[in-house]
Amino acid sequence: MKASDLAGRLGLRVAGDGNVEVTGVAPLERATPSDLSFLANPKYREMALASKAGAILAAESAALPGKTLLLCRDPYLALARALELMHPEVPVAPGCHRSAVLGEGCRVAEDASVGPYAVLGDHCSVGSRTVISAGVVVGSHSTIGSGCRLHPRVVLYDRTVLGDRVILHAGVVVGSDGFGYAHEDGHHVKVPQVGRVVIEDDVEVGANCTIDRGALEETRIGRGTKIDNLVQIAHNVRVGADCILVAQAGISGSTELGRGVIFAGQSGAVGHIRIGDGARIGAKSAVTKDLPDGAFVTGHPAQDHRAWLKERALCGKLDEMMRRIKALEAKAAGGPKEEDA
Repeated sequence: MKASDLAGRLGLRVAGDGNVEVTGVAPLERATPSDLSFLANPKYREMALASKAGAILAAESAALPGKTLLLCRDPYLALARALELMHPEVPVAPGCHRSAVLGEGCRVAEDASVGPYAVLGDHCSVGSRTVISAGVVVGSHSTIGSGCRLHPRVVLYDRTVLGDRVILHAGVVVGSDGFGYAHEDGHHVKVPQVGRVVIEDDVEVGANCTIDRGALEETRIGRGTKIDNLVQIAHNVRVGADCILVAQAGISGSTELGRGVIFAGQSGAVGHIRIGDGARIGAKSAVTKDLPDGAFVTGHPAQDHRAWLKERALCGKLDEMMRRIKALEAKAAGGPKEEDA
């Protein structure tokens, strides 16, 4: 595809030779003259100048003499659109594989696909253009919307609800028992978990995540939320729209996340708290109390990010401060000076 044609389909402006043919997409350092690449971070400008890429997605303000540029407001977003065009998903043939097992009263759209050894319980519903891959298990009375993609070995427990265009990657478990136990005579007594999980439209859940069903009502994941691999969401949690939960994050039971909340890698929250809209939680941080809208916290326990930075800076000076304190104590006691200690 010519760079000018690609730019036209993406609504971008070409600077340079629009007749350059691009057949693939590659990072700057490995791109060939037939590749499209991108410059999203200005610190890689020198790498872009040295790149052999035939065309580069770049910001309007980029200055790369001699390069063919596809100018845009957000190069990373433009990259996503370009990849969609140049690497479209391979369509899956509709229909149910002969080895799939469908329970009584299942309703599967004619243009949906159910793969080998998939199992659908009684009275399930599968929407139009949804793809259920090999080895998926869907519990009874579950509802799956249109345009969904369930990758191999996904498990949905009974009464799970998925909206439209939900993507669940391999090994995701939705609707497993919440971690709830009472205590009697030194023993743990299981509290039955009788709720469900609802996942709204346009949610993507990474590989091997677990989302527990509500104890009595529901666990809910809001529209447009994106969840990385290996994330745990406990029972009764409510995640707002457009949140980001990065790898190995964990949300304890009955905690509520507002809209647009970000949990960085290996961060977590205790149960029964509310985290406000747009809050950001730094990597490996532990939230132990409610957070207001727009908060930015880090640390264990999590605190305001600026306060945490000051504390970390002071920690680097503790050794020097200790020597000075000892010297002052020795001086006050009439002892040797610091250089004599």
